[in-house]
Amino acid sequence: MSTWANLGLQDSASPLMEQLIFFHDHALLILVMITVLVGYLMFMLFFNNYINRFLLHGQLIEMIWTILPAIILLFIAFPSLRLLYLLDEINEPSVTLKSIGHQWYWSYEYSDFNNVEFDSYMIPTNEISTDGFRLLDVDNRIVLPMNSQIRILVTAADVIHSWTIPALGVKVDGTPGRLNQTNFFINRPGLFYGQCSEICGANHSFMPIVIESVPVNYFIKWISNNVNSS
Repeated sequence: MSTWANLGLQDSASPLMEQLIFFHDHALLILVMITVLVGYLMFMLFFNNYINRFLLHGQLIEMIWTILPAIILLFIAFPSLRLLYLLDEINEPSVTLKSIGHQWYWSYEYSDFNNVEFDSYMIPTNEISTDGFRLLDVDNRIVLPMNSQIRILVTAADVIHSWTIPALGVKVDGTPGRLNQTNFFINRPGLFYGQCSEICGANHSFMPIVIESVPVNYFIKWISNNVNSS
């Protein structure tokens, strides 16, 4: 999760988020190079005393400043397209999670298991424990196995919502009457926090999401207990 004075991206917890961070750094490096070059040229123009009274056109320099930006854009476009297709690929998921957005809470269904479904509300400030996080903790966390391919199906029951976990590189819009899907792979245990990133109603920033990533054997025990209790 984001911490105080954290100006960069959150630490990655999935291979897709790692690739997103790499692409961000790659694009940022190109932008810095362009900014330095253009800044240097503009600075030197201020102190240039040479003029050419007979200069009417410069076809060579015009070709250069047309072709060079096109080549630079290709260095951004190809990694971007590769990443776009990676994010859209669904690779034989081990677990399918269905997420339904309501105002102002989420409900979840584990489609592969019978009768495992629950609602997830934000814990009010006056009820939160001393080690909890205000406006981020929920009463029922999503429990998912680490090192497993997870598919999530997202929809909404009333207005448009957006299921977003920054550490996993996941952002899926939940639209009423439509089922959107994406996948992710959690490569370490821990708690991962997110929120609904759509603005579609009063108090709507307070729809937190908490994923608890656990080893597979712990996940099987949790599923067994929930199936038996229901």
